[in-house]
Amino acid sequence: QEPLVESGGGSVQAGGSLRLSCATSEATSSSNCMAWFRQAPGKEREGVGYITSVGTIRYDQSVQGRFTISKDNAKNTLYLEMTSLKLEDTATYYCAAHDKAVCQLRQELFTTWGQGTQVTVSS
Repeated sequence: QEPLVESGGGSVQAGGSLRLSCATSEATSSSNCMAWFRQAPGKEREGVGYITSVGTIRYDQSVQGRFTISKDNAKNTLYLEMTSLKLEDTATYYCAAHDKAVCQLRQELFTTWGQGTQVTVSS
């Protein structure tokens, strides 16, 4: 699989919004499972949500109702729309992909990762 390249991170005030993008190749974009993870300072990386090749989307409870995952197959790009951002959303956000049959927010399943993009939420 080709590398993933995240962009769109930055600094935003609490309550604000950001949209992250994850660009990749056509082959990787058609992966069975693409996901967003994040890692806050001093914490372990955690799953944010995933989208399958048939369009099934699941979110971690911590972002349910505030974050939206989508994919533009024509642009081979995965998106993470983040709204109502909270201080605790501050983290480095990563996109990841794999072609295994099962799509879950388990890091060990994912074979291809981006370099991450920083999101900082301030009060």
